[in-house]
Amino acid sequence: MTQNEKILSRLKIGRKITSLVAFELFGCLRLGARIWELRKQGHDIKDCMKKTRNGKWVKKYWMEK
Repeated sequence: MTQNEKILSRLKIGRKITSLVAFELFGCLRLGARIWELRKQGHDIKDCMKKTRNGKWVKKYWMEK
């Protein structure tokens, strides 16, 4: 299973994903590039920036069910 397939599978079941989660679960260092490829294939993936407890900003991705 490719990284794109693993990421898409996670998104399709309603789970959100960040770069840290993508790295920990799938060894993916370029989540933004994988999301771009999935969007190019026609998948409607939403995103937003979230501030963590320690003040860092991360992008979170998800799909509507």
